[in-house]
This record gives sequence, C-alpha cells and structure tokens, in this order.
Amino acid sequence: MDNKMPEVAGGRAASRVRLGGRAANAARRGADLCKQMPWRLPVNYDQPIEPLDEQGVAAIHDGAMQILEETGIEFLNEEAQKLFRKAGCLVKGTNVRMGRDWVMEMIHEAPDKFTITPRNPDNEIVIGGKHILFGNVSSPPNYYDLDLGQKVPGTRAQCANLLRLSQYFNCIHFIGGYPVEPVDIHASVRHLDVLYDSLVLTDKVVHAYSLGKERVEDVMEMVKIAGGLSEEEFCAKPHMFTNINSTSPLKHDQPMIDGCLRLIRRGQAVIVTPFTLAGAMAPVTMTGAVTLSVAEALAAIALFQYVQPGSCCVIGTFTSNVDMKSGAPAFGTPEYMRATQITGQMARFYGLPMRASGVCVANVPDGQSIWETSNSLWSAVQSGTNMVYHAAGWLEGGLIACPEKLIMDCEMLQMIQRYMEPAVWDASSDAIAVDAINEVGSSGHFFGIQHTQDRYQTAFYEPFVSDWRNFEAWNASGGIRTPERANKISKQIIAEFEPPYFDEGRREALADFVERRKSEGGAPTDF
Repeated sequence: MDNKMPEVAGGRAASRVRLGGRAANAARRGADLCKQMPWRLPVNYDQPIEPLDEQGVAAIHDGAMQILEETGIEFLNEEAQKLFRKAGCLVKGTNVRMGRDWVMEMIHEAPDKFTITPRNPDNEIVIGGKHILFGNVSSPPNYYDLDLGQKVPGTRAQCANLLRLSQYFNCIHFIGGYPVEPVDIHASVRHLDVLYDSLVLTDKVVHAYSLGKERVEDVMEMVKIAGGLSEEEFCAKPHMFTNINSTSPLKHDQPMIDGCLRLIRRGQAVIVTPFTLAGAMAPVTMTGAVTLSVAEALAAIALFQYVQPGSCCVIGTFTSNVDMKSGAPAFGTPEYMRATQITGQMARFYGLPMRASGVCVANVPDGQSIWETSNSLWSAVQSGTNMVYHAAGWLEGGLIACPEKLIMDCEMLQMIQRYMEPAVWDASSDAIAVDAINEVGSSGHFFGIQHTQDRYQTAFYEPFVSDWRNFEAWNASGGIRTPERANKISKQIIAEFEPPYFDEGRREALADFVERRKSEGGAPTDF
C-alpha cells in the first residue's frame, strides 16, 4: 500500500509568506465558503442544571468511596500496582483498595483550570471554569457519506478530509483523535501517518492514543517538533492530551495507564472517561451507573496526582443506557442527559474540569441523528461541561464518521455558541429600546427605523446549512434537503482547502522523524 506524505503539506502552502494569528485564517479562506462565526472560546454563563440536592451528591460520593475502600479497582498495570502500594493503599494482585481520605487529598491536588497550547499559540484552549469547547468525531472504524451511500472501512484519505473540515470550522476547538480510523495503514505505523496529517492539516490541539509506550512517546516527540519546542518548553505546560477509558466494571488496563503516566510526567494533560452503560457494564439505575463511573475515574486521577501533584486531569462521563431489547448502546436519551448533568454536579464537587460527548446512535445523517445529538450537546451545556468530545460527525454509536453529519453538527455548535453570547441577553437601555418602541407606536413596523438599521446585520444568528425560505421558494430552487446541502458544503470546503502555515524546517523535521520511526518498525502490534 502507498502511505506517502500527502502533497498538500508542501508546495504552495509551504512557500507562502507567514501571516500571524487570525489574519492567517482570514487570508487563507478569503470570502468564507459558508457563514461561520470567528474563532472564540465559548463561555457558558448559564447556571448548570443540578438534578440532585446536597444529600444526593453526598450519597453518590459516599457510594464511590465505598467502592474504592471495600471493593477496589483492578489495575492491570504493574507499575500502577507498585505506586499504589508505595502510597499505602491495599494491593492484592491486581486489586487496589484505597482510603477515601487519601483519594480526596490526591484529587485536591488537581487544578480546576488549565490551558493547552498547540503549534499555533493563537489556538490555545482553556480547559475548566465556565469554558465549553468542542472537538471533532474521533475513532470510528467506518466512514459514510451520501455519495458512497454505504458504510465502508475508513481510509487515510477520508481521515485527512475530515481533518480539513475540522480545521476549517472555528467551532471545532481541538482534534480529539483520528476522525476515522484509517485501516488502510498498518497499525504499527498508523499513529505516525495520522498525527503527521493532523499536525500539517490543522494547527489546533491534538491528541495521543494511550495504546502502548511507543505510540505515546512518538506523538509527544512529534508535537515537540511541530511546535519547535525544547524538552524543557514541552514539559513546562500542556501542548497535547490523551483520553483513556476504564474497562467497566471496575478495571483499568495496562497500556492506557502506562500512557497517562508517561504524559503526566512530562507535563501533558489526561482525561479519564469511564464507559459505563447502565444495564450492561453498570447498574441499571442511572445514579448507580454514575457512582460506578465516578469511582473508576477518581481511582486513576488519584494515582496521577500521587505521581505528579498538580498534573492536568479531566473527569469524563460516557454514562448512558442500553436498549434492553437488543443490548445495544443508546445515546442522546433522557437517561443520558440526566447522567451527564449529575456527573457535572460531581465534577464541581471534586473541583475537576469535565468532559462529555455529542453522540447519537442514528445510522445516517437524518432527523434521529440530530435530535439525539442535540440532546447530547445541550446536556453538556446544562451540566457545565468543559470539553465536548465527538461534537461533530458521529453516527451509529461511534462506529461511523460522516462529513455531512459534521457539517450539520457544526450548525448546531454555532447556534450554541451564539446562544452563549452576552449580546443576546443585553439588558442595557439601548437594547431595551423603549425609544424605538415609542417611535414605531402601535401601527408601524421596526424594519426601517434607525435602531434596526444600525443592528440588522449582526442582530441574529445566520445559518449556513439551514434553509429558512418558505416551502414554495425552497421547492422552486430544487427542494434540496439538509444532508444534500451539507454534502455540497463539505465537498466545496475540501476542494478549496489550504493548510495552515507550517514552518518548512519543522515540517521537514517532522517528516524525517516519521520516516525514521517507520524504518524502525513503528509500534508493536498483536498481529
């Protein structure tokens, strides 16, 4: 198979004169292909929804602590077992039990807010506080678009196109992983090719999979090279992150814990996200599932704080329910929404930033895919979530990545961002507009008055996928439905895409590193 570097990384883009900051994006795009909002880090001013009272929060906390003290968590990583034993925890084989006082002492070491700085410092993100940030779809093994009309295994070319879309949209703040798994690249070198593409085609924060020391060490070195960082500069603050999942119920595996330990020791950020499905890998009750999830996450975060006090950690939630008829996962359900809100309460109780997801189980970009994803996204808003994984492009419970769905989801993300702008609820005397109301009176209209003329261009959200014309006008223009409009937009963006500026010397050094590591065999695999 041919896994050469994509030509888009060099040529015209590499020889351009550098423009700084957001000006570079504006120059690259010229007139935007679709109406999108400028880059910003959204701030969620709303008070979070809190389904539980203080007694409920205390009950879940006590339940999680009982699990850690009495049942314990299985840690398959031998280094973790030794570290827990050194910390005074009870370790019997792979089972680790830890006292609540020690756990809370460790958790309180974690910062409630931190930054991650990619190779373009203008795209630095803030994790924590009232910020809510959105990432692209990550890790599906399959790809679907309207032109194919079917699900197919992912390829490097499809992955690169999804990266282009993720770079283009300002409402995507970080690259959460491979937008689709490129199974046409051997697993031993896949991380090298995809991270090369991610660092060349985007200048946003990137992610490493914690699947063996070679992959983690390679990605850290690639991020260093791309950013032109010394080892000291790299370790001084986060420039990348990983996300790990526990193996519910009550287990953390060897490679994921190993990857996290390597990252935190070099100053990088870690997200711990138990994957708890109520009725399958967790109790059928949502509060029981959340309690299990909290226990699994805190066990790992406590370990990381013991090893590296003050390391940047995020507590994640991926708690939902299953379809009790089939056993299949369900997302965007009422239960999923409540579980996310409750986990938000627990994250604030522990003083940790939180990660949630924008997920659905729909198989194609249709109405079901939108209402399930909308439920997921709004539960993230309601819970005070700081990082939203899979916010654009996810289908079939994470088994499919889809460009049309990514475009449609970005419309929803922009609407959420607009909803959060203080201008929408401005209560100044000018916005209250009593003088304008008096001017129009009871028999006029507001279209032509100066108050409207001064504001009409920016007064309301302007969509790029939604069609607000009436039926007759829409039908006369071809009656094009939303997925077809999204398909056209995605293809136009990809066709006209130019990668962000990348210093040619760093790009060449990155390519040399990739080729060297490939010649050395990359990372070991099980096959």
